[in-house]
Parts: sequence; structure tokens; C-alpha cells
Amino acid sequence: MNKQAADHVLPEVVLECHGLGKTYREGDLVTPVFSGLNLSVRRRESVAIVGASGAGKSTLLHLLGGLDSVTEGEVLVAGQAMSALSDAGRGKLRNHMLGFVYQFHHLLPEFTALENVMMPLLIRGDPVAAARADATDLLGRVGLAHRLRHKPGELSGGERQRAAVARALVTRPACVLGDEPTGNLDEKTAASVFDLLLELNREIGTALVLVTHDRRLARKLGRTLELTEGRLHPLANQD
Repeated sequence: MNKQAADHVLPEVVLECHGLGKTYREGDLVTPVFSGLNLSVRRRESVAIVGASGAGKSTLLHLLGGLDSVTEGEVLVAGQAMSALSDAGRGKLRNHMLGFVYQFHHLLPEFTALENVMMPLLIRGDPVAAARADATDLLGRVGLAHRLRHKPGELSGGERQRAAVARALVTRPACVLGDEPTGNLDEKTAASVFDLLLELNREIGTALVLVTHDRRLARKLGRTLELTEGRLHPLANQD
């Protein structure tokens, strides 16, 4: 597979933020979400972010992924400051260095599993044959070798989410950001997909930052942080 984000070209810290803050303004209404957040994620690390509904977990993830604009502070991906890049530059950085997995798979319904997973590689300009080979390989790793030609509507919920995981990892990103990636699955399937993410984290070396409401699953990751009252607090990962 493509080694775009191989260890030897990545800094030790692959994702970080300094003094990060977000405030929403609508007319005279000002709604602060959080302020002054600091986070550093190293290569191969797995981090869970937990917190009550409305604490700002998804907002934080969107800021880290460059999907929303920050009010204050800075986000750096593989040492590059998001604010220093153009829209096109941020898009290119996301495509090469970040992968995203959401609660709902967001697969394109008119394309097969193989075509969906090939998409990020084709967007960045990889040859079709190479993209097909890489996507086929990763779909095999997530247990979908027999589902390559199936469209999302022909897959189970767990299979769709496995395809979404393959799509997030096919570029070998520096870090995968997951927003409740198992929140729409039954308990057994959720545990299976969660374990798959951790297995690929170890095998491929991609760092993981996962937002989850399930503290039992969060404890499987190397580090757990709680977002509460606008601050990130470390929690002990104990069974």
C-alpha cells in the first residue's frame, strides 16, 4: 500500500492543538463551547474523548480535522498549521494526513464498497490500478473481501461501517478521527468494529482519536480524556 504517511516522514506528534477555542455567534447571542484546549497526539497513539451530550466533543473533532473554523488557538497536523493554509491546502492536507469515521457510514449509495474505498485515493490522483489494489487489500483486512462489488444498500450495518473504516484508512493517514464510529451499531457489532480500529491502529500505525459516549469501549484505547466544563481532563483507563 502507499506509504504516504509512513513513520519516517512523519513527526512524532501527528496532531496537536494549542489554546483552542470555539464560540458560536448568532446576532446578539454568543455561545462559548470551550476555550484554551491543548492536546497532543503522537504516532500510533489511541485516544478516546468522552463527555456528556452537548459538551462539545464533536465540535472539537471537527476543529481538529479542519472541518470547522477555530475562534481562537491553532491546530497543527503533522507539524503544519491549518491556519497557514489555503482552503485547497487544507483539503489536500486532510486527504493525505487525516481519515474520518462517523456514526453513520456516509458511503455513496450508487458506488460499490470497492469504489467507495478507492475514492480518497482517486481524489488525490493515484492511478486507478494502484487505487483498486490498495482498496481491495484493505477491504480484505476488514473482512469484506467477499463484498467488493456490493453497494451499501446490500451490506449489513456492521459491514457498511467496516467499509467506512477501510475508506478512512486506505490513504494510510497520520491520524483517524472518529465521531461515535460505533454509535449506530448493536453492542456486539460495535465492539467488533472498535476492536478492528484498534487492530489497524497497531498494524498500520495510524493514530486514533475517537469520540464515544461508551466509556467501556473508551477504556480499550491507550488514553482517555473527558471534555467537561470546557476543559479536557485525563481519566485512568481501568477495567
